[in-house]
Amino acid sequence: MKEVSRSVGNLLLLFTLCFSLQSFASSDSEGEGTVSSADEVNEYILHHIKDSHDFHLFSYTNGSGERKHVGFPLPVILWSSNGLVTFMSSEFHHDDSGKVVVEKNGSKFVKLHSKIYELEAGATEVEFDEEHHAVNAARVLDFSITKSVLGILLVGLLMLWAFSSLAKQYKTKKVPTGFGRVLEPLVIYVRDEIAKPNIGEKKYRKFTGYLLTVFFFIWILNLLGLTPLGFNVTGQLAVTAALAVFTLFIYTFSGNKDYWMHMLWMPGVPVLIRPVLAVIELAGAFLIKPFSLLVRLFANISAGHIVVMSLIAIMFTLKETLTVGGATVLSLVLSFFITLIEVLVAFLQAYIFTMLSALFIGMAVAEHDHDHEHDAHGHEIPDAEDVRGDFI
Repeated sequence: MKEVSRSVGNLLLLFTLCFSLQSFASSDSEGEGTVSSADEVNEYILHHIKDSHDFHLFSYTNGSGERKHVGFPLPVILWSSNGLVTFMSSEFHHDDSGKVVVEKNGSKFVKLHSKIYELEAGATEVEFDEEHHAVNAARVLDFSITKSVLGILLVGLLMLWAFSSLAKQYKTKKVPTGFGRVLEPLVIYVRDEIAKPNIGEKKYRKFTGYLLTVFFFIWILNLLGLTPLGFNVTGQLAVTAALAVFTLFIYTFSGNKDYWMHMLWMPGVPVLIRPVLAVIELAGAFLIKPFSLLVRLFANISAGHIVVMSLIAIMFTLKETLTVGGATVLSLVLSFFITLIEVLVAFLQAYIFTMLSALFIGMAVAEHDHDHEHDAHGHEIPDAEDVRGDFI
């Protein structure tokens, strides 16, 4: 049974890679329907990693020479000068160059580089000044259900269903069955290897729910980004920033008296140095820690997608040098190898984000031992274990 499951997993991974190659070959470039030049490759890679108002799977050219797109639209929800406006993204006809005008509720809208503008009266396209500011249009408040928002909603519903089922099983069974047997070891791992060691035996239960949520949320979204569906949710800076802000709020409002005392008026150091250390500690707590959380996740996931898509592009950019067969084989082998690494990175980034969140929370709620020896000047003498903990 294990061998069958492993074979099915390998086939799915190979299908994913092959589908990605097909999608790359059927991108939105003009002409013959394939990307071939370096500019077209770069444009497609950037299009792949950014968010979108529609769900585009692939494109093809029919017998009449018309370009056809396969996918499905998503709801566009805007707040314009005439109030709330809603319509489906299909009304833009997959245009992202600002040429297709959509008229709704007395307003005219165009989509340019995934940004929606409301045109002024009489305008037919967006015009920009030398500083690239729109002179005849204005950005609208965009509350649309984009591809990333759809991914977040899907993963949220999936997690709600999976963990609700697991919770119900614990009410009637000592050992879960079905998919619950897969979730249970991961839940225990986050609890025993991340929450307890970093937060402490007495206080870990209060924060384990958040740590479990953020771990599975990031991990599932990372895996979803490896499928041909084109999700890149954790590669969006807004998403990783929001997750980092959640962690910031939790350890900031959970910090005890010792945490703030050590941050604002560090004991055991000369008085003149304490204000300097306070500035450094405040910068670390409110800027450096959340910034490290959001940038690490965003950069690693985005870089992984860019590397995979760049390796796939070998079959187009080097087909004249290596022949079509040689370039395709080289691209397939390298992309398959990097995709395997990306599967590991998907788990690793979820683990790192959760681990650092638990570490920051643990530092905020830790109870410090004040029963230390003091030197002749009344300064506290830290023991070896404190020095080791501060160093780590």
